[in-house]
Amino acid sequence: MWLILLRSLVVLALGWAGWHYDPVTGRPLIGLALGVLFALGIIGLELRLRHVSAHDMVGALVGGVTGLVGAYLTLGVVDRLDLVAEDFVHALLVVFLIYIGVVIGAHRGEWFEPARVIAAFKDASRLHQYKILDTSVIIDGRIADICETGFLEGTLVAPQFVLRELQQVADSSDSLKRNRGRRGLDVLQRIQKMAHMQVQIVETDFPEVREVDLKLIELARHMSAKIVTNDFNLNKVAQLRGVAVLNINELANSLKPVVLPGEVLRVFILKEGKEAGQGVAYLDDGTMVVVDQGKRALGKTIEVTVTSVLQTTAGKMIFCRWPEALAGAHAEGENPRRSAGRESRNAHRGDRREGEQREGPARAAAVENAEPRRGAEGSSPPARTE
Repeated sequence: MWLILLRSLVVLALGWAGWHYDPVTGRPLIGLALGVLFALGIIGLELRLRHVSAHDMVGALVGGVTGLVGAYLTLGVVDRLDLVAEDFVHALLVVFLIYIGVVIGAHRGEWFEPARVIAAFKDASRLHQYKILDTSVIIDGRIADICETGFLEGTLVAPQFVLRELQQVADSSDSLKRNRGRRGLDVLQRIQKMAHMQVQIVETDFPEVREVDLKLIELARHMSAKIVTNDFNLNKVAQLRGVAVLNINELANSLKPVVLPGEVLRVFILKEGKEAGQGVAYLDDGTMVVVDQGKRALGKTIEVTVTSVLQTTAGKMIFCRWPEALAGAHAEGENPRRSAGRESRNAHRGDRREGEQREGPARAAAVENAEPRRGAEGSSPPARTE
């Protein structure tokens, strides 16, 4: 309400000024119309500036003032040249320098962001070290632990559209999603409280782009920043568009201990594997360990020997053998692999025999039912007797 009243006062003030001061001599109505038009132009400019970010407005203001100062300094030089159209050259320089200053200042408004200004006084090398946080990495929570260790430098950027998505997850009707969203907000607040970390909330948005992932990529290109995420698809799309990505999952995989073939591990067999006789265990970091003939030690802790290591997109898989199982099989006089294969073949044969036994009566009944039909329809006529 107060904004509408203020706009009305601006229109009345400029209209009265045009009527009272009479810019067109003897025609106060034209002056009134000019004053109202100028007031409407100011209101229209105010409505357009609502969609401009604060640092862009500051950049345009600083650029315009710089252009005005530059124009004032060049007037003395132009006066000494004794030009024919000296007044026109003055006006041209003033308009040109102010326009260039406003445009360049608006396009480079990020230079005047508080984080950049503070970083310029602290450490100039950290000026361009922006890391944009994705929604998935905030909800994941491991980014806070990485920040506490001091391995992540620079300014962490949390875009406003990411915060909106995080708030939507926190307000979800699903309890699981709601808890994840609230945990993400707690993680972000935890990072903000760290004294050695700089967290900046930016309002830069791209209305023409609907997907949040594409907005992150555009913002990273605009700010010359890196994206911190654990989303595999976002990682690939950003790399295709030339944006650097810091993937938390890749960092976790690179920190896993290196295991070489021949090493001995002590693992707990948790469940059965997909193949016959296999057992599955997990290391402390979550790496899957597949043990040949480990099914016999289900629910026990055993020592196994590493045979090979397979690197996949989801992480590492370690394949091992259990020497005690092999020794026990040799003591019994058979190869465990061969015995497992024989057991599977015997089971297959048993199933086939059982199927044949089940099919026998059905097949006999079908033959009995079919014989009269063949005699009636397809058989040859009986021989004639003389």
